[in-house]
This record gives sequence, structure tokens and C-alpha cells, in this order.
Amino acid sequence: MVRLIISAVAAATTIGAAYAQNFPVRPIRVVVPFPAGGNVDTYIRQLARQMESTIGQPLVIDNRGGANGIVGCDIVAKAAPDGYTILATSIAFAVNPSLYKKLPYDSERDFTPITNYANGLGYVMAAHPSVPASNVKDLIALAKKQPLRYGSAGIGNGQHLAGELFNQMAGVNMQHVPYKGGGPVLTALLAGEVHINFPGASVAVPHVKSGRLKGIAFTGNKRISSLPDLPTVAESGLPGFVFDTGWHAMFGPAKLPANLANRFQGDVRKAFDASPALRETFISTGYEPAGATPAAFSKLFVADVKRFADIVRAAKIEQQ
Repeated sequence: MVRLIISAVAAATTIGAAYAQNFPVRPIRVVVPFPAGGNVDTYIRQLARQMESTIGQPLVIDNRGGANGIVGCDIVAKAAPDGYTILATSIAFAVNPSLYKKLPYDSERDFTPITNYANGLGYVMAAHPSVPASNVKDLIALAKKQPLRYGSAGIGNGQHLAGELFNQMAGVNMQHVPYKGGGPVLTALLAGEVHINFPGASVAVPHVKSGRLKGIAFTGNKRISSLPDLPTVAESGLPGFVFDTGWHAMFGPAKLPANLANRFQGDVRKAFDASPALRETFISTGYEPAGATPAAFSKLFVADVKRFADIVRAAKIEQQ
């Protein structure tokens, strides 16, 4: 019996290794749980194009926005753990367990952390050109005189938390207006439906440079090279304010074989190593290329779920 068990384990290991060696034999579906045009969508599309050269198959981006990422995440939670469906999401995935009384999945049990492919340095605090304020001090003064609305990519999204932190530290009460993703809220800001938004730099920089948006400040602890004249919030009127954008990461369904998780993580690292231009694009727009091992990222993810639970509790954000 013992010999049979050992033989079975050895056979399974051999089959798994062979599968990983042959993987993939068809296109891979990358579910982005936010609408096209937002921060998560922008970065994964750039990375996916480079990864295709080492993976050997197309990475097909499938935008499934809704409910602050829950709709798309649920699709991946219920997918077969064969490597042909993976999730590309943001730090919001670690925040949602604290925001919703009941999710259709368990964020830790029903997913396999693969890697964080980018670590965000901060958001661009951007305003519609009609807003009569060009810096943090003027914006605070304006917000104390008249009602202002700030949009976000959803309740509990990093943009929401950045806005709430600004409200608390600045002593103002800008009204939060949630949208169904980064793309829709950017459209709303460009149309003047909201006064302020905190888009990622990859999305904000072109609009700030063209004059379609007004850059107020950067929420990170240092300026970004793509907007060197844009000061941080801390240095331009609100000392001590720092809010980074967290990670962007890949997850697979639960029980994704370790060799496939390692394969994806390795291909992410190869993509950045093979393309200095891709690395520079990420860095210049406020993200540092990453690529932690599945084991290391899993520890980070679990720690962040707890960290954001504490933040949500302190901000007194009511569970949905």
C-alpha cells in the first residue's frame, strides 16, 4: 500500500511537471475586475503584451467591472484551476473583505496569490480645470467655503480612502461620489461631474500635460519623474500626508498548481528584465516593477487584508 501511495504521488508530480512544461497550449484569459481605461486595465495591458513573448500564447484581457471588483473576482474564484483564467487586480481586493458583510467568495480561501507585479507610489490629485484652485492650500480654502465633490473608482477603493484621509487631515468635507471603476470616474472628472479625483499617474499624466485636467499634487512621499513640477501633498500644504496606491497583482483560482503560479511569476520577472522601456513606463507613472514569489506575496496579501481592516474601521466606513 505504501509503495502504491508513493508511486501515485510520484506519478502526479511527473504529470504536473509535464503539464507545466507544455503549458500553455491556448490563449490565457486575464480577468480585470474593472472597466477598460482605468488604472488596473492600463498597466496589465502593457505587461501582458510583453509577457506574451515568453508565455507563447495571447493574454486576452477580459474587463468585468462592477461592485468594486467583486463581479470579476467571483468569475475567477469559480474558474478551473488550470492556469487558463487568472485575475489581475488592485489593492482593492485586500480591502473588500472589510467593506462588505458578505462576499460571494472567500478572498483568502478561494484564490491562489501569484505575484504583485507592481507597487504603486501614489495617486495624482487631479481637478477639473474649472476648479478655482491650483495647489493644496487653495483647494483646502475652497473646500471650506463651498461644497466640493470627489469621485472614486468605488466604495473602499484606494481613491476613496485617499480622499477620506485628505478630508480628515485637511479638516474639510468633500463629498464622496463612487463610480464603477477608474475609467468611469475619470470620464466623470473630465466632464466636470466631480471636482476632484485621485487617478493613477499612468491615467492622469497625459490629461494633466494636455491641460484637460489640473494637477494639484501627488499623494506619494516623493515626486514622480513624469510630472517633476507637481509637488507632493505633504510638501505643498499638508505635512505628513502620504498615501500610496498599493500593489497590482495576479491571482489564480484556489488549488492552482504551484508550478503554474511559479511559471506566471517567472514570466512577469522576465517581462521586466527583457524590456527596460516597460520598466521605465511603470516607474515614470508612479509604479515600481515588482514580482515577488507566490509565497512572499501570499504573506503580504494576508497582512494587507488585516491592515486595511484597521484602516476601514478607523475611517468608520459602513459595511455594504
